[in-house]
Amino acid sequence: MKDIAQRLSVSVSSVSLWTRDIELTPEQIAALATDNHRLERQRRGQEARSQSARIKRLIAQMEGRAMARGGDPLHQAGCMLYWAEGSKTGHSAALSNSDPRMLRFFKRFLQECFGVEDERLRFNVNCYVNNGLSLDEIESHWLDVLDLPRSCLRKAIVNNPSRSSKLQKRNLPYGTARLQVHSTAILQSIFGAIQEYAGFDEPAWLG
Repeated sequence: MKDIAQRLSVSVSSVSLWTRDIELTPEQIAALATDNHRLERQRRGQEARSQSARIKRLIAQMEGRAMARGGDPLHQAGCMLYWAEGSKTGHSAALSNSDPRMLRFFKRFLQECFGVEDERLRFNVNCYVNNGLSLDEIESHWLDVLDLPRSCLRKAIVNNPSRSSKLQKRNLPYGTARLQVHSTAILQSIFGAIQEYAGFDEPAWLG
C-alpha cells in the first residue's frame, strides 16, 4: 500500500480504503512476503519461537515420563486423577470439582510433586446463590477447606437460576471449585506421565 500511495501521490489511508475488498491469492501473499524483508524476518522469528516452545513442551513431557518411571504413588494417583478430571487445554494445570477431598488431593499433588507454593495457585467457584448462602460465604468455605489465602481467589462464576427452578434447593450449595496453576511445563509434564503410565501416545497434547 505504501508503494501504491507513493506512485499515485496519495495517502496510504486512501489506498487502504480502495483496496480493502481485494483478496490476495496465496501466490501474491508469498510474493509480497519475499519483497518485504521485514515481514519475512518476522515470519522466520515467529517460526523459531513456535519451534522453541514446542521443544520445551516436548522436554517437559519427557521429564514427566521419567517421573512416572520413578514409581511414586502420589505422582501416579495425581496423574490418573488429572487424566480423568483435569483440563486438557490451555497453559494451566487445572481441575474443577465439587468434592473438596479431590481438590485437596490435587493441591497436595501439585505441591509435593512440582513444588507449587500457595501463592502460585489460582482458585474460583462456580455456583448458585439461591441456597441461603452468599457468594462470600461460599468462597470463604472453599478457601478454608483448601487452606488457601484470599489472594489466590479469582472472580466467581455465579449462575442465575431459571424462573422455574428458583424455588428448588440445589444439591451443591457450595457449587464447584476450580483450582489451577498457570504453568505449561507442569501441564506437559503431567501429560507425558499419563502417557507413560497408560502406555499410549497422544500427539495432540503436545500441540
